[in-house]
Amino acid sequence: MKQSITVFCLLFFGIGWVSAQQPAQYTLYMFNQMNYNPGYAGFDNSISLTGVYRKQWAGLEGSPTTQALNVNLPINYTSGGFGLMLENDILGAEQHTSVMAAYNYQLYLENGILSMGIAGGIVQKSLDGQAIRTPDGIYTEPGSIDHQDPILPLNKESTSVSTFSAGVYYESEAFEAGFAVHNLTEPEADFSTINLSTVRHYILNVGTSFEIGRNVLLMPSALVRSDVTQTQAEVSLLARFNERFLAGTSFRGYNANSIDAVSIIAGFKLGENISMAYAYDVTLSGISAVSNGTHEIMVNYNLNKPIGKGKPPKIIYNPRSL
Repeated sequence: MKQSITVFCLLFFGIGWVSAQQPAQYTLYMFNQMNYNPGYAGFDNSISLTGVYRKQWAGLEGSPTTQALNVNLPINYTSGGFGLMLENDILGAEQHTSVMAAYNYQLYLENGILSMGIAGGIVQKSLDGQAIRTPDGIYTEPGSIDHQDPILPLNKESTSVSTFSAGVYYESEAFEAGFAVHNLTEPEADFSTINLSTVRHYILNVGTSFEIGRNVLLMPSALVRSDVTQTQAEVSLLARFNERFLAGTSFRGYNANSIDAVSIIAGFKLGENISMAYAYDVTLSGISAVSNGTHEIMVNYNLNKPIGKGKPPKIIYNPRSL
């Protein structure tokens, strides 16, 4: 008989690690907002393509690896924006591959722009029974699998579910804020012997910017993610120099149970169209004893030209742009 559970598996060295944190983690969240808020589509004012690669807890077998690619552009005819998001998140025995499309409608206010967006798509979930190890399992020979648990698969299984999200986003010349809800319908992924529940998550971000002197711009920001049962928060402080170079730090956690990492961030513009950023997370949790930290790199290409015809909106220059 199938059992419905909420599980987020990382299984390595014979140890099972369970968490309700389902959306992928990104240290460079301030440069990758299209990935988690459909309300952001079009706010880069042209065709904008962003790719991210993240290797969490390097050196630890079965540690999370994430690749993401998204594109967004304004649609001036409809006072909105469109986005397309691809993501592949591998967590030990579990893998999530998603394709989502987003659209929003933007209201041009006196001092900024308010956007309301929706997104929908497909998530393929895979569970590799051969990568799972249980405390009472029998694994005497290569390829010989006996978990001693009837609900766990013995081989790799895959299934697909539809998923939806919604978000609002506001941006002015020196302030931004967004709120998004993921997994609105909380779909269940049905495998042969087990169901994996996809939990609804809430994501809030805020950020601002202010000048110090003529060539330095400070950009503090914060991100909070929660499924109501568990909450994680991080704060960041970045400085941009001469509109080309960027450096800063980020801290993830807010109490003894949630403290995870402190990050070192650097970035630069390669030209008018291409920018890059890199983050290294120094692990502060118990995982630090068996890992070498986390690496994340982001590359963005922005066409920096008007798209199509129609009346363009009032431009609010995003302080997050490198």
